[in-house]
Amino acid sequence: MTDKIDLQQVRAYLLDLQTRITGALNSMDPTPFVIDPWEKPPGEKLQGNGITQILEGGPLFERAGCGFSHVTGPQLPPSATQHRPELAGAPFEAMGVSLVFHPRNPHVPTVHMNVRMIAAKPPGQDPVAWFGGGMDLTPYYGYEEDAVHFHSVCRRALEPFGQDLYPRFKIWCDSYFRNLHRNEQRGIGGIFFDDFSELGMLRSFEMMQSVGDALLKAYLPIVQRRMDTPWNAHQRDFQLYRRGRYVEFNLVWDRGTHFGLQSGGRTESILLSMPPEVRWSYQRQDPPGSQEARLLSHFLVPRDWV
Repeated sequence: MTDKIDLQQVRAYLLDLQTRITGALNSMDPTPFVIDPWEKPPGEKLQGNGITQILEGGPLFERAGCGFSHVTGPQLPPSATQHRPELAGAPFEAMGVSLVFHPRNPHVPTVHMNVRMIAAKPPGQDPVAWFGGGMDLTPYYGYEEDAVHFHSVCRRALEPFGQDLYPRFKIWCDSYFRNLHRNEQRGIGGIFFDDFSELGMLRSFEMMQSVGDALLKAYLPIVQRRMDTPWNAHQRDFQLYRRGRYVEFNLVWDRGTHFGLQSGGRTESILLSMPPEVRWSYQRQDPPGSQEARLLSHFLVPRDWV
């Protein structure tokens, strides 16, 4: 039995995943997605194409971006070879779906998900491919049952592929989605994996699909539970302040953002994760015991949720 990946099969899965996710969001927020197919013009550093879909100004989602990209390049950028120095300079092919949904209601959390495959093609050698991705949740007001639900779905998505994967990927997520310059977690975590091919190419692809397919099961029940919760100007102010931390992580620490910008990717699509409104406050201190302070003390710390 061959263990080679059909790249067109990976592409077909990712395009279908994007369609399913945006369709599910439109069932809750009917604001139309702007569908923006794009193609890199000849002569640029990267060649390839993609589809950016973005919903803005909806009653439920202030901004929801879901992008598919499929690109090839003459050499892997430094962010992709820091763990694989033997592949430095090799031509590559990369494809994936990445999304960030920023809700309007501060009681509904932001979610991020990404699934991707990168294949390096060293001259005179067989292609070397690996997978990455995961999902994580960033609440502004913490709810225990939401965190437990999100992590339970993540664990179930990985269980068929090994009992050790959820604990590993959960710790990896906590370690990765962290603003080191503030000594602070970005959210309540989830799962994260990168440079992954240890199950073999076909089984690793199946695992990536299971993670991608789990996003709607993990997130939509939380949205439905919180979307009608009343909120006020103070809670909105806190949401905008916490969004600032989200922006800081994406620009300072996120490898996916760095990969896209370093490799000459499409900037408008790479930065679709940015929230439409954000605020910074100098040395903000919330009252001890408040919901806002409890977010930091109780939720934005690594915990075993399941």
